[in-house]
This record gives sequence, C-alpha cells and structure tokens, in this order.
Amino acid sequence: MRPWCAALPERIGAVERWLLPPACLLCGEAAGGRGDDPLVCPMCRTRWRRLPEPQCSRCGQPVDGETDCRICEGWPEGFSGVASAVWLDGPARRAVHALKYDGWRRMAESLAMVMDDLRPLRAGVSLVPIPLGAARRRSRGYNQSEAVAGAVGRRRGLPVEACLVRTRETRSQTSLTPEERAANLKAAFSARGRVPARVVLVDDVFTTGATLRSAAAALLAAGAESVAAVTFGRAELPLAALGRTI
Repeated sequence: MRPWCAALPERIGAVERWLLPPACLLCGEAAGGRGDDPLVCPMCRTRWRRLPEPQCSRCGQPVDGETDCRICEGWPEGFSGVASAVWLDGPARRAVHALKYDGWRRMAESLAMVMDDLRPLRAGVSLVPIPLGAARRRSRGYNQSEAVAGAVGRRRGLPVEACLVRTRETRSQTSLTPEERAANLKAAFSARGRVPARVVLVDDVFTTGATLRSAAAALLAAGAESVAAVTFGRAELPLAALGRTI
C-alpha cells in the first residue's frame, strides 16, 4: 500500500478536475479526449510544430545536410541520441510557461503526449529528470522536468530515477550566451545512489544543450554506460550558433 503522500498529487488533480471546467489553457475552448484529461485541446496540440528532418544524429538539431552540426561539438563521449518534440514558438512556449511558472503541473501530461515517439524512449532505459536548485524548487513548488519525466514514464512504462542532484545554485540561463551557459553549468550536477546503465535525461526545453551536456557528464562519470535525452521543446537558434553562414 502506498503512503498517503505518494497519492497526494493524484488527489489534488482529482479535486482540480472536479472544480474546474475542462477548458484548454491556451485557447479557452473545450479540452477533451478519451482518458487523457488534457489541459490543452487537440486543436492547440496540432499547432505545436514538429521538428523537420534531416536532423543531426547526435543532438537532434535540424540540419541542411551540407553543413556539419556544431551544437554537439565537445559533448562528452557516451552522450548522444538527443531528441525534441516541437519547436519552442508561441503556442508551445505558452504551454511550457504554464507548467514552469504558473503552477499547472498537470500540463506535463499534455507535453508528454507529443513526446511519445521520440527515438531515445525505448525499452530498457531509465528516465532521469534534470534537477532544480533548492531555491527554485521551493519557489515553484515542484520540478517541471520531474513532472514531465513522470508523465512520459507512465505513458511508456519506463522507470524514473532521481539519481541526479544540483551541486550549486546557478544563474538563470535565459539571457546568457551559449558560452556563458556552458560556464554557468560547469560541474553543476552530481550523481547519487545507483546510476542506471542506460539513461535518458528529461527536460522541458533544449536551447544550446549546455544543461544536458553538464548533466550527462556527471552521470557518465558516475558509471552510466550511455546517456541520451529528450525534451518537449527546442529553441530555434540563430544561424551563427549552428555554424552556418548566409
């Protein structure tokens, strides 16, 4: 029998669904679907833009087929197979904002719906969410990456292992350059307890990959044989960041 606290999120969700009408958080229209109880209606989910092919086989960045990808240059050996579901533009950004800043933890279920077919999510892997620093977790009340990992794990039947911790608080990444992001997250994570052999990191957004790279390095150093990653959204980077010229 599970302790009462383990069932608390489900009970809160049940009360929330009873009190609030099933309206889409993004457009206000009716949100429905058999058994999935989403906060985003099917029409708004169709407005989330899938990433096109071809993609870099290592970091999942769409490429033109003629230029080498520079995003994953310098990634640690053993870290590959990163994939994102959609571009982080208007509708997708609003969904992430609702999950991350507005307290809509259940938004993770809608995000997980479009992550189902991401290549790294296969049998035999363990999902490891990117951890928040203690101050941010207290401020938000939960870790949005942990919520997404839990939703993905339930849908795919994959275990979630909280074997990664933040070793220090870091600055917000929002206004930092790629170089500043990498420096900000250097040695920001460490592994604890048993580390699974085959790990898939889970985060809400991929921007430059600095967070995933630092987390992967910590897991590989702790004994993971391979590390991949999945995210819901991916920021569209300027051409200079991709190593292309016009």
